[in-house]
Amino acid sequence: MAVPNTVGDLDPVALEEALIDTWREQETFQKSISQRRDGQPFIFLEGPPTANGKPGIHHVVARTYKDLVCRWKAMEGRFVERKGGWDTHGLPVEIEVQKRLDLMSNEAIEEFGMAEFNDECRKSVWTYEDAWRKMTERMAFWVDLDDPYVTLHNEYVESGWWALKQMFEKDLLYKGHKILPYCPQTGTSYSSHEVAQGYKEVEEPSVYIKFKLTDETAGDLAGASVLAWTTTPWTLPGNVGLAVGPEVTYARVKVTAAAGESWDGRGGAEVGEELILAEDLIGEVLRHQAEIVETFPGSKLVGMAYEPLFPDAVSRGNSTTAWTILEADWVTTTDGTGVVHTAVMYGEDDYNLGMKVGLPAEHTVDMDGRFIAGTHNSLDGRYVKDCDDDIIDLLMYDKLLYREKMYVHDYPHCWRTGHPLLYYAMDSWFVRMTAVKEKLLEFNDQVEWAPANVGTGRFGEWLRNVKDWAISRERYWGTPLPVWICQDCEHQHCAGSRDELRLLAVDPSKVTDDPHRPFVDEVILPCQKGGCDGQMIREPYVMDCWFDSGCASFAQWHHPFEGDGKFEENFPIDYICEGVDQTRGWFYTLLA
Repeated sequence: MAVPNTVGDLDPVALEEALIDTWREQETFQKSISQRRDGQPFIFLEGPPTANGKPGIHHVVARTYKDLVCRWKAMEGRFVERKGGWDTHGLPVEIEVQKRLDLMSNEAIEEFGMAEFNDECRKSVWTYEDAWRKMTERMAFWVDLDDPYVTLHNEYVESGWWALKQMFEKDLLYKGHKILPYCPQTGTSYSSHEVAQGYKEVEEPSVYIKFKLTDETAGDLAGASVLAWTTTPWTLPGNVGLAVGPEVTYARVKVTAAAGESWDGRGGAEVGEELILAEDLIGEVLRHQAEIVETFPGSKLVGMAYEPLFPDAVSRGNSTTAWTILEADWVTTTDGTGVVHTAVMYGEDDYNLGMKVGLPAEHTVDMDGRFIAGTHNSLDGRYVKDCDDDIIDLLMYDKLLYREKMYVHDYPHCWRTGHPLLYYAMDSWFVRMTAVKEKLLEFNDQVEWAPANVGTGRFGEWLRNVKDWAISRERYWGTPLPVWICQDCEHQHCAGSRDELRLLAVDPSKVTDDPHRPFVDEVILPCQKGGCDGQMIREPYVMDCWFDSGCASFAQWHHPFEGDGKFEENFPIDYICEGVDQTRGWFYTLLA
């Protein structure tokens, strides 16, 4: 049997580099496209990375699949343009600049100067462009990085404005005051698909609190305390109500013996003390021997008043329902005590119930995540997540703590900083995704997913539970929200282009080619509502950066402003390939 000749000393790196040099010198990639220009188009959309972060191995994996399919289609004779893209707005960019310049608060940024800060952001997005180019070339991923789409380009931003105006005119873009996931460290709220990317398993203290009924309203329950459970002790200073299920059976129990040796942690109850909780949860909650005195439906408790935990934290104002027990059909006995502590400003169900029955809507926590002065002298000015232990101590001292236990659960964290998010009542602009849910599901059925179960399972389930998209951000570097509001009559107007602004502006010279902040903030419009002489000021928000990348299919061509047909030629998309995490990121915003 013949022995094959060996190739001798082979330097694979040198061979690879020589081949890359040949491709570059002979413009092999460009020719592979131009030679097939008459072929049937195969439309590929590149997901835009941000060049202010280094490429990683996960980028290599995704780009391998992208390149494989695009080469295969080119080998079949298809015309496969591969336009690169860069995601250049948003919080990731701002955070890097803040760290470098030591500007770790919004106040520090504004003192530095918004224009100067955004200039630094504009430069920062290209920090690792060379590293991206080298990685792209060395792994032989053929994509056009010399003529990419860039989300910070003025034309790209303008196309985003056009899309927002379409939503506004269809009543799909609206301003609301809702409970939103909020990061005090970055000073901005997040959308549901961003929150989904940042859950972590944590172990935190949870507490069972005694809310003492007032004698004036308790009737035959005078002297008893209602037990409620919470996993967020920091929200207790903001408590203004308790929610019960009207059809749930509750029990009034009397403690008959002290806790045994199994008792662990702070808290307690005295022999003879009476507690009220859901009958089904007695065995789960109580750590004392107790006898059931009576049972009754939750409706009996409705309207009874209790003593505030922190009397000075929230003012009653004109509320007639503050610190009373309220009816809520969403209360269950699956966990807790069957009684839900209600802090209007820090939970979605809490907020909705508070608005319905007129509870005080007053913050005890500021936008930096610190307790507001007047909450309690040992808490004022401190970061709320640092105060859980002290709050538990305060309640124990006042004999309002029944027991504590460590609780393991998944909790949302900022997907960029890793800090825990706070649920916080605040103004924001929303896209009414719930109004188009059926359309989203219909379009998703037309997408060929690989594997198929991602589309029907992970992504399909996400769409079936879709929420309105909180699309505005309280930041600086991003696509500005093009909505102006009259200072007199509150009429709203959404601009869809720079030319529209020039046509309407009080001073057209203020409308520059650059639509970014702070320049666009200086544009004032006369009120567009007939009969009003007021002036319209722009809402001081930028867009969720996922909105930017979600516009890629049309904004990369400056659609609809450039009528060269490029968008129509390149839509719908034949092939997109990204990590499965993008089902709650880019894939979602593209479909939306």
